[in-house]
Amino acid sequence: MKNKDLLLSGAGDNTRLAHLGNDPTDYYGFVNPPVVRASTVLFPDAQAMADGKQKYTYGTHGTPTTDALCEAINELDGAAGTILLPSGLAAITIPFLAYLSPGDHALIVDSVYFPTRRFCNTMLKRMGVEIEYYDPLVGAGIEALIKPNTKLVHLEAPGSNTFEMQEVSVISAIAHKHGCVVTMDNTWATPLYFKPLDHGVDITMQAATKYPSGHSDLLMGFVSANKEHWDTLNEANMLLGLCAAPDDSYQMLRGLRTMGVRLERHQQSALAIAEWLEGRDDVGRVLHPALPSFPGHDIWKRDFKGASGVFSFVLKAGADEFKAKSHAFLNALKLFGLGYSWGGYESLAVPVGLSDRVVAKAPEGGPVIRLQIGLEDVADIRKDLEAGFKAASAV
Repeated sequence: MKNKDLLLSGAGDNTRLAHLGNDPTDYYGFVNPPVVRASTVLFPDAQAMADGKQKYTYGTHGTPTTDALCEAINELDGAAGTILLPSGLAAITIPFLAYLSPGDHALIVDSVYFPTRRFCNTMLKRMGVEIEYYDPLVGAGIEALIKPNTKLVHLEAPGSNTFEMQEVSVISAIAHKHGCVVTMDNTWATPLYFKPLDHGVDITMQAATKYPSGHSDLLMGFVSANKEHWDTLNEANMLLGLCAAPDDSYQMLRGLRTMGVRLERHQQSALAIAEWLEGRDDVGRVLHPALPSFPGHDIWKRDFKGASGVFSFVLKAGADEFKAKSHAFLNALKLFGLGYSWGGYESLAVPVGLSDRVVAKAPEGGPVIRLQIGLEDVADIRKDLEAGFKAASAV
């Protein structure tokens, strides 16, 4: 065991984030790992080339830079292995392609990230995979939905845009009883606030574009697997030939170092704003798992170590005012940017469309607006939102 391993044994999250993924003694004392840009890797002789057993054989199969990031994520997730992919959506699609075949049935949570639903409804259905969406609050009721050909159950907690909490351990145990692979999108919480593999999930995915990057300038996805499912996942990714660039991996590892302290600030500010919104007459409902009023709060409190900076609220409006009030609110914002994604240092706001839901009902009483609370001062964030509410009330 290296000195670094002894140092990190039992250490806190921020200590581990500061030191995971690189041992300076391996690279002449340099704190950060080198950026190794590579396609071709040379072999010392013909026999070594025939064996193909040296550590690095080709750029798509990893470099010291990408390995440093994978090692860090393995440690955070408690995983047997991690693959790096060029986007968060790719982090969803590769496991689906790895474990599903024509004729299989997959259960997908109905509060799922929309691009995941789009992939399921197009690519997977064209491949002959039967897709069924289930209520995020189904809990043990998932057993009634499992068929003889069900091969995969996909979770996302909290759910995209409406933040429903799921009974992850319960669903995982039932799915395993029927021989299903369990996958979960853990982008909202990151492994700092929830570790899916500790709750029975087999494959955990993250859009690393969000909090691990933290600066709105990188696209990447992480997929980590337990020991039982790692070989199949790794083989599928090698067959498809997807990989992440060394320069992006270096920047991602650098972003990872500060993720803990950034998440603490996101959490603190978002909860302050959520509590403030909950007291407003022009807000119908606040969708934030850390609020005691939220229906899934008890599950969040039991299973999660924290909350990130993304949540939604319902802006009160009559049925004929939805679009006008939503646009007026959003257009009046100056500090908040109107843009997709989240997890960066800046606050963002987007209108939420929920017409794609199959079984899970959308909140009633007005348009749903999703906020990403950034690292700005809470007083300034509130002032900007006040301008939005003032504009909406004038409609």
